[in-house]
Amino acid sequence: MTACLLLLSIVALTAAVPVPRALTRATWPEQEPVVALWVWQCLVATVLLSCLTALTLGAAAVFGTVRAQLFAPAPPSVTEAYDLSAAPAWAATLTVLLACGAAWTTAMLARELVDARRRRGQARAHLRERAPDLPAGLGSARGPLLVLEDEYPDAWWMPGSPPQLIVTTGALHRLTDHQLDAVLTHERGHAQARHDWLLHLSTALATGFPRIPLFAHFCDQTHRLVELAADDTASRRCGHLTTALALIELNQHRGVLSCASTHRLLGERVNRLLQPPPRLGRRHRALTTTLAALVPLLPLLITFAPGLTALS
Repeated sequence: MTACLLLLSIVALTAAVPVPRALTRATWPEQEPVVALWVWQCLVATVLLSCLTALTLGAAAVFGTVRAQLFAPAPPSVTEAYDLSAAPAWAATLTVLLACGAAWTTAMLARELVDARRRRGQARAHLRERAPDLPAGLGSARGPLLVLEDEYPDAWWMPGSPPQLIVTTGALHRLTDHQLDAVLTHERGHAQARHDWLLHLSTALATGFPRIPLFAHFCDQTHRLVELAADDTASRRCGHLTTALALIELNQHRGVLSCASTHRLLGERVNRLLQPPPRLGRRHRALTTTLAALVPLLPLLITFAPGLTALS
């Protein structure tokens, strides 16, 4: 059970307060939101993978049937290397707790996906009421862009099948052609990067485990970083100033430039576009991406190390 304890140590170190707080307070994610999203995903994957492998080893230690099935193709020396036959008394309790955590995580993910599908269905029904002349596919005959008659300036991307990009006439009247292009590019950036799936994952984990700092910070930072990443997609094509002006035009009625605004992220995004931070060097980005990708391999290395050592 030594490997199991090492795996749980990784979970404790990664999910504890210092690691997510340090990443939240760092300044470089504002420069590279895509890389920062990747780092957050790798940290979360490390925790989930550590729990899963610990659950597997714990079940193999407690239940002889699981152990026999798991190590059936392996030689006896590999099974002996894990020393799972003499499981301590607390192994059963730990395995049950990990199994409950896995079941709860699965339930939270399933609930989030079901709720998201329900919300999309309600939104599409609402669109059919506002645009009754559209076919049932909501734009299948008109393309992915849907224009709604509404003086309220707005634009958003609705994921699903088929996906739908919606713009109101208020936004068309308020925005210039270049600003409208920036807004549409921003929304397409969300769709191309599949940010909706990342938001569902972070929301489900934060809802299911609100007291775990990693998941809470992951949810908050994901909602922030996906917007910054989409802003960068729009600014690279349409320019920082055009994207900032488009954001202001769409949101000035919400008090985006007010210091007392509850939409603080909008003000941060505008300031970032007006004064874009310098990007990290290509070597720095590659190094950070590579190191983050190696972190989830640590629980796999701990899990397979005894067996590989026995075979060598």
